[in-house]
Amino acid sequence: MEYYGNTLCISARELVDKGIMTKSCYDKAATRGRLDVVRPGKGVGCYALVAVDSLPDTYKAKVEQIYPDASLVRLKAWLKDNFVVDQAAVAFFHDKEKCGVELPPEKIKEYVNNASVLNACIRLYNNAKVVHKTMGEKYNWEEMAQAVDCYRDLFAHTLPASTLRFRKKVAAYKRDSYSCLISGKFGNQSARKVDYKTERLILGIAVLPNKPFNTNVAELYNSFVCGELDVYDPETGELFNPDDFTEKDGEPRVLSEATINNYLNKPKNRVLVEHALSSWTTFMHEQMPHVHRHAPEFSFSKISFDDRDLPRKLKDTKIRPKAYYAYDVASQAVVGFAYNRNKNVDLVVDMFRSMFRLIERKGWNCPAQVEVENHLMSQWKDSFLKAGVMFPFVRFCAPQNSQEKYAEPMNGAKKKSVEHRNHLGIGRFYAKDRHYRVESKKVFDALNDTYEDKQYYSWEQLITEDMNDVMEFNNSLHPNQKKYPGMTRWQVLEANMNPTLQPINKAVMARYIGEHVETSIRRNSYCRVNYADWWLSSTEVLERLAPNNYKVDAYYLPDDDGNFTEVYIYQNGQLIDQLQNVGTFNTADAEQTDEDKAIFVEQQKKISHFNKYVRDNEISAVGVSKPQPGQLKPVEAVELPSMGTEREENYVPPEDYTRKALEDFM
Repeated sequence: MEYYGNTLCISARELVDKGIMTKSCYDKAATRGRLDVVRPGKGVGCYALVAVDSLPDTYKAKVEQIYPDASLVRLKAWLKDNFVVDQAAVAFFHDKEKCGVELPPEKIKEYVNNASVLNACIRLYNNAKVVHKTMGEKYNWEEMAQAVDCYRDLFAHTLPASTLRFRKKVAAYKRDSYSCLISGKFGNQSARKVDYKTERLILGIAVLPNKPFNTNVAELYNSFVCGELDVYDPETGELFNPDDFTEKDGEPRVLSEATINNYLNKPKNRVLVEHALSSWTTFMHEQMPHVHRHAPEFSFSKISFDDRDLPRKLKDTKIRPKAYYAYDVASQAVVGFAYNRNKNVDLVVDMFRSMFRLIERKGWNCPAQVEVENHLMSQWKDSFLKAGVMFPFVRFCAPQNSQEKYAEPMNGAKKKSVEHRNHLGIGRFYAKDRHYRVESKKVFDALNDTYEDKQYYSWEQLITEDMNDVMEFNNSLHPNQKKYPGMTRWQVLEANMNPTLQPINKAVMARYIGEHVETSIRRNSYCRVNYADWWLSSTEVLERLAPNNYKVDAYYLPDDDGNFTEVYIYQNGQLIDQLQNVGTFNTADAEQTDEDKAIFVEQQKKISHFNKYVRDNEISAVGVSKPQPGQLKPVEAVELPSMGTEREENYVPPEDYTRKALEDFM
């Protein structure tokens, strides 16, 4: 017997060979249409199939007698055709909150298959017509259990093969739904030896100041539970009681090294142990989550500053020169750099001067944001580096948080991509990579801890080579060649300047990073700065000075050659004026040039403007005399008319009364 489509069939050969009917009887019944021949026996290897349900009752009884499992065949075929993966079960077993436990993937698959098979069984149970067709008069649990067990490999389920246990599982599934399929082994605490209190004790031992190894933690714990060691709370001084860490029979709860290792190596416990044993900076850089950022699209949207020690040492002092760099974040180009023997304010000021000189030469606008450190920059937090004073946005990075500053990885990129290729002795003595590891010569002295570099260098050599490295770094290809194909860092810098940048406030720039000279305004017209006379822009500037104070502070920013063209004067922290260098002219007419004549004219304009200011503000003269007795006549009071709503006919305006009073006074 076999299924053809959805029909249970028996071959014509079996009907004849098994003696169910004679061949002549079969031929007549098939010819007269009394049998449903679902497949004729035509073609090579093909045989006729007759639907079992179309056989007369006499012959059907013989078939059931010869094939007693015919109903089981129907049932297996029905289950196979009606098996559908339960998507609701998939969602349930993937949800930890609904399951109450995190299930492994293989268990999820197993439980989903079990639910899908049970769904098919219950669907058959609830359909009386299908039950009658496949099983007969009533639902046969034995046949269902057998059919389900036959498909154990096909459906990959783990439902019980026993009829009673299978019926019990179906009943539990109808009552409790998916939760009854989850094994009690998940979330079961019966085999647990390490409870919460024991786990916290293990962690407490693991974070002792001497940072014990896991094997030492196991030894210390087992010594404690055996009464060989005292463990106490350092905050309260309270001793832990070993009797609180025993088994049910009263024996000490001794743990193996493997168990200790398992609990100490849990990810959540490793974080807690690292937090207790590591310094704040180490924990922050190695364990704490960090933000994820991407670079801006435009140059000068953000400039990041950072200092570093040059890798090689000086001959004279055996120390490393200090360098300070300014990186444009978008292009990664160095836009300012300075050097000093010490990390001090002068180093920072020289770096700002280098950046602003470059901006002045190129005619660029002021960067929109700067990213600075706290150490040397905090002195300008309320002045020069206050948001809105010089730069629209200013970010002070947290101390010892090197991962926050974009300039930090840029220092590393410059060091590894350019410096390591061009020079010897570039690297670190503790580097894991041998290509980046440098070695020193040990000096055998009384201290036994003295090392020397293999080679030392002069100041001029180190600074010159580093400046050349900066130029090479700027003119190397930008690392994002997919976005900037064939472009160097410097080309990206110049081609993508932020269009919303504002001009530099040169007065503020000169005051905070420029040269400072104390001077005074002379002859109401000029100040002497760096042995040159700089004129006031106008005489009206005198109105901004404090009373009886001609002293001012002059600020200017010289270029790389020491020359400057702009001087700003301040008094009491307030900007007074931008001075003008008119120049001097040759006093000998025979030697005067056109430039001398232009300077003479400009000076005369200044003097003429001064004279005009004096004339326009000339003080009017007044006479002063002492009053003589008896010359003053008291003024009589004058009664004014009523000012009601109705005016009188003889009303005189108020100005006439005033005139009359003055005439009486005279």
